[in-house]
Amino acid sequence: MVGKTTHSNLLNANVTGWQLAPKSWRFLLIIILVISIFFRFTNLERKVFWFDETASIFKISGYTSEVWWDNKLPNNQLISVENLPKYYLPNPESNVIDTIKFLAQEDSKHVPLYFVILRLWVDWFGNSVVVMRSLSAVISLLTFPCIYWLCLELFQSSLIGWIGVALIAVSPFHLLYAQEARMYSLQMVMILLSSAIFLRAIRINNKLNWGLYASSLSLSIYTHTLCFYLAIAHGIYVFAAYGIRQSKVLINYLVATLIALCTFVPWLFFIITHAEKVAGSMDWATQPMPLFVLMRHWAIDLSRIFIDFYPSNNLSEFSNSLSIFCMTITFILVGYLIYYICLHAPRKTWIFILSLIGIPFLSLALPDILLGGIRSYNSRYLIASYLGIHLAVAYLMTTKIILSSPMWRQKLWQIVTLTLIGCGISSCIIISPAETWWNKYYASENLPVAKIVNQSEQPLLLIENYWWSEGNLYSMSHFLKPKVKIQALTEGKMISKIPDNFHNVFLFNPSETLQKNIKKSQNYQIKPVYNGKRFLLWKLEK
Repeated sequence: MVGKTTHSNLLNANVTGWQLAPKSWRFLLIIILVISIFFRFTNLERKVFWFDETASIFKISGYTSEVWWDNKLPNNQLISVENLPKYYLPNPESNVIDTIKFLAQEDSKHVPLYFVILRLWVDWFGNSVVVMRSLSAVISLLTFPCIYWLCLELFQSSLIGWIGVALIAVSPFHLLYAQEARMYSLQMVMILLSSAIFLRAIRINNKLNWGLYASSLSLSIYTHTLCFYLAIAHGIYVFAAYGIRQSKVLINYLVATLIALCTFVPWLFFIITHAEKVAGSMDWATQPMPLFVLMRHWAIDLSRIFIDFYPSNNLSEFSNSLSIFCMTITFILVGYLIYYICLHAPRKTWIFILSLIGIPFLSLALPDILLGGIRSYNSRYLIASYLGIHLAVAYLMTTKIILSSPMWRQKLWQIVTLTLIGCGISSCIIISPAETWWNKYYASENLPVAKIVNQSEQPLLLIENYWWSEGNLYSMSHFLKPKVKIQALTEGKMISKIPDNFHNVFLFNPSETLQKNIKKSQNYQIKPVYNGKRFLLWKLEK
């Protein structure tokens, strides 16, 4: 049995870890990095640009919400598909200060760091789908050196660092968010970077390192407010691993964390002063969901960090034998690795990993269990927990490959590691050319709607000038053919006249008010042609 000497044995690999790896493994790691970079920058424009990504344009636009949503598209004017993107351009007279002002006043639950960077990126390179998503792809590359550094600080092992890089590189979960115009790639980087600096500050206990930790933690919180849980996880680690015996470490951690939290006070002021808006925008989190269903989603999302073959969140798709097998194996693997690190890794190491995995997950899952809701339903909110699992898997695989005895066990774990990496690569191959995937589930119905409109002769697509329709129109427009014309209506108001030169007139996702008005009208007949969970498409006839 591999004992507690595992960690000290791997300590010797800190400097020579790359040399200790067989040439075939070195070549494999290089290939994995090349493949991962290729996947991150391939087909950036292919997947549907879903509502949250459109909201990113909205947040950096520099317009007020009234100007954007109520007056963005001209009413009762024909708009071609080619010209539609110009109505979603950021205000050329605005700058990053206007982006910060908008977020502070209109949507303070979203912190500004990512959106400031995105606004500068768009100003420099343009606002196409490829450009906006390429920022996340570029940022995602920083996860490689960051997880490597974190492994050096946590395990003192270069080998574990390389395995950690490989697992992150081929993870389908990381690929999906590396190609989305949202803040999640930056959040991954900041969690890894802040954790590495945190461990370095403990190891080299001086003002410079703790100052760097305070800065990185502040930037993490300004990337996503869920990084508050990262600070809590670090705090639990300090108390559990060091206690009050090493008071200098404890005091320095508390001072650095307090400084980081103080830097957030200005934004906290905006959150408090707009508390009603913030609470209203979070109503979705309290939607009821049976605990059994919620737990099934946890299982599915956990398996997706390693293997992901299904584009939908429909639970029925995961009732087949392959999905059940993958989820079962993932649960066994995660359960075993937690047992393994607690039994074999140094105490401080497993405390850090379990804190990183447990605190973010329990902070969301416990309110769902006790109060009801779906806070833990969205896997993108569990990024810190998934990164902790990646660290644990990297430790498990490396120690088993290097230290297992007899030799056949090393070979077996090499096969397990290669299989896990192969599942990730296979998932990325399937995901890359797809037009949609589960992380864009709200926009998936735009594709069949666009297909119906495209198949018709001389189509006119009517939409209302309100936020839900306009946001999804931009998403759908990337799949509409040039022959489609678009006309915006005032919200809830009947169209005065349908132009005569269109053979097929469609109404996309009408509001309840407009639905009632049309049904009462004697001038039009309506024929539902698509009735999805979130979107409607009607065909209007005189």
